[in-house]
Amino acid sequence: MIPSRSVLNKCLTGITRRPLFTATTRRSIRKTPFNGRHGFFTTSQHGAAEQKKGSKVGITRTVGLSTTCALLALWLYPHESLTQLSKPMGLVADQKTPSDGGVEIKVIKSTEKGPQKERQEEEEESVWAGIAKSFDGFPSIPGPPENITDMVVDYILPEWTKSLPGLMRKLQRELEMAPGSLAAEIWEEARDPYTHPEVEWEAKVRVSNTLCEEEKIFLERRKKVIVPALARYLGLKEEDIHPDDIPTVAMCGSGGGLRALVAGTGSFLASTEDGLFDCVTYASGVSGSCWLQSLYYSSVTENNFQRAIDHLKARLGTHIADPPVAFNSLTSAPTNKYLLSGIVEKFKGDPAASFSLVDVYGILLAARLLVPKGELGVNEKDFKLSSQREYIRYGQNPLPIYTAVRHEIPEMDEQDSEGNPPVSEEAKERAKKEAWFQWFEMTPYELFCEEFSAGIPTWALGRKFKNGSDTGPRLPEVRMPLLLGIWGSAFCATLSHYYREIRPIIRSIVGFGPVDGLIWNNLNEDLSKVHPIDPASMPNFVYGMHGKLPSTVPETVYDNENIQLMDAGMSNNLPIYPLLRPGRDVDIIISFDASADIKTDNWLSVVEGYAMQRGIKGWPLGIGWPKPGASPRETAKQLDKAESASSPSDSETHITDAKIEQAARHQQQQQQQQQLEDDSSKKTEAEKHQQASDELGYCTVWVGTTQERSSSPPPPPKPIDDESSWRLMEPDAGIAVVYLPFLANEKKVPGVDPAGSEYMSTWNFVYTPEEVEGVVRLARANYEEGREQIRATVRAVYERKRRRREECERKREEGLRRLVRGGRAGRLGGEQGDQFS
Repeated sequence: MIPSRSVLNKCLTGITRRPLFTATTRRSIRKTPFNGRHGFFTTSQHGAAEQKKGSKVGITRTVGLSTTCALLALWLYPHESLTQLSKPMGLVADQKTPSDGGVEIKVIKSTEKGPQKERQEEEEESVWAGIAKSFDGFPSIPGPPENITDMVVDYILPEWTKSLPGLMRKLQRELEMAPGSLAAEIWEEARDPYTHPEVEWEAKVRVSNTLCEEEKIFLERRKKVIVPALARYLGLKEEDIHPDDIPTVAMCGSGGGLRALVAGTGSFLASTEDGLFDCVTYASGVSGSCWLQSLYYSSVTENNFQRAIDHLKARLGTHIADPPVAFNSLTSAPTNKYLLSGIVEKFKGDPAASFSLVDVYGILLAARLLVPKGELGVNEKDFKLSSQREYIRYGQNPLPIYTAVRHEIPEMDEQDSEGNPPVSEEAKERAKKEAWFQWFEMTPYELFCEEFSAGIPTWALGRKFKNGSDTGPRLPEVRMPLLLGIWGSAFCATLSHYYREIRPIIRSIVGFGPVDGLIWNNLNEDLSKVHPIDPASMPNFVYGMHGKLPSTVPETVYDNENIQLMDAGMSNNLPIYPLLRPGRDVDIIISFDASADIKTDNWLSVVEGYAMQRGIKGWPLGIGWPKPGASPRETAKQLDKAESASSPSDSETHITDAKIEQAARHQQQQQQQQQLEDDSSKKTEAEKHQQASDELGYCTVWVGTTQERSSSPPPPPKPIDDESSWRLMEPDAGIAVVYLPFLANEKKVPGVDPAGSEYMSTWNFVYTPEEVEGVVRLARANYEEGREQIRATVRAVYERKRRRREECERKREEGLRRLVRGGRAGRLGGEQGDQFS
């Protein structure tokens, strides 16, 4: 049935009723180059290349507009049954069809609801009603006149938009809890232990700084698998490799949307072909790299990066928000059940839950990434993170680590009681209250927060906790669509991130310089604490655990039943922090950086603050780009102070002091960093990336030291080259960092430029097969540039560990011989009850 024009008018009129979401949607869909990693606004370069792609841009804009109409109509114009659910009185209606074909509703009686009836209707309330409630309270703005709307509808909207109201009604029927509906089937299975065994398992919060037992078992098994792989990679005999000599190698991929996903797939494929990936113990990701890991550890690719590339070529040619395709996935079996299970269980398990943009985003991502071409091969196991245990059970693959952050924003006094600006000591107290990000890592085994020193089993994600134990209904594990949305929810950035993207435009307008200075210098700190789009909310597993966690945990955490998690790239676009966690003992970190702002944000140097807070020895200080505002000497002194702690309480005090010092310098560092940006503002993006290539190269290696520093800290370590590779084998050598930025390589892959190619924007969600192939070729070519340097690094660390082990064994044997010569060995044996005594 073709809908009436008034129905389409309602869809279009809805645009004026959700201005914030509409603008955000258009920004996220529009294909323009972005200067920042999480760019929302930027100046676009118009030229011949853009004119050639005019039709493509027009299509994406139409797709964005149509998607907005569909989603807004879905929220604004619910089914009549929803209206009945919202009434305080139960109405029994008699419906009959008048002669004109309309529907006449006659109210014949009203019944009061008792407590039992209210509970029953609350249980039967549709998921659709819960979704609609999430968007109550938005302001309504009158739409345009009818005739103007008709003209716009006829002129802009394509023919297939006429089917959207019917598709939405079909989706609505499936989400109502009527017998036989999809939602009713999902909720029935949610309580079935044969379908979801975890609903019968009790979950407890594990409070400890150590690794969970499952990860310890994995490490033992993984080491056995690495022995033959390392022998092949280094050209050694397998029987000559001692397990204790194996370097613990970790790979990490940066954020950057589909660019990071596609480029990371190419880099990981190259490392697999080289034999390196088989020697890796950990793989961590942020944002798009988390999407990559979700693909690799699934039935879609079966642990094969070439299959992942083929899958991306087949699936990324369609925008994730293309309405006909998206609605087809949501309303057709078998995909609809897997994509919608998460929100059905969410609303039925917690009537107070909210439906956010992150939920929509995650579902759309899952429909593109976790559903194979043809859609019939979709696998239910791919929609649970804990199911990835199957791919690491015997140590056959690296352990994947996914990351998200929580933004802790304490209250802060701006002035003292007399209204005067705070002085130096008061400034430190204010800095102590600075907002910061708490990192959460997710593996197939556990969700863990190092700052809390607490975690829960992955299969318990989504259920409520209080005082260390799960409470309420034991729901099935949170599904992958929501997690995909959380890991890549860069649009939940703060206003400071937003303003940073539009700042070049503001500063380019004549006369707006003072306005920019006012905002940046005086208001930026406040803007960094405001999220215009709320992050995703999940049950807080440390709710009510007062006094059971470290004293550094903010008190506000204990009082909130839910926590909000977002893209970890808000804190650091390289997921290195989890790799430095005690117990993992990583020797080599290989970092593939596909960030859009490789030089500006200097993600490697940010890790120094983490090393300073945690007292980590061996991290190479001063690496990455030159860091304004804080010299390596100052950082080293503070790190010395943190390392000199004599007790756990002293350590916590030093860590807190380090946070204070770091936060107190924050504003000064921003100003100096902005000065550097001003100096380079005249350069084009291509020139900046070329400069990055000249300064760092395609592969740079640094190594830290574990030795105690003297009162005069050494200068930052120089990158390792052929002449200085011996430093990797020094007995006191620390962590080796291998850095591979995603840069243009005109000699080997001409015409593919991460800075100049429009489709490589972080917010582009359409890649043609040719574009996927070009990005993969560039990633593989860049890996080839550093292939031998990486192999030499792994060999050097292996030799260092072998020498260290042999030296320990030699000393132990010498000690035993001295005991034998002194006649003490026999007596020691007799004292221990030796059978020959």
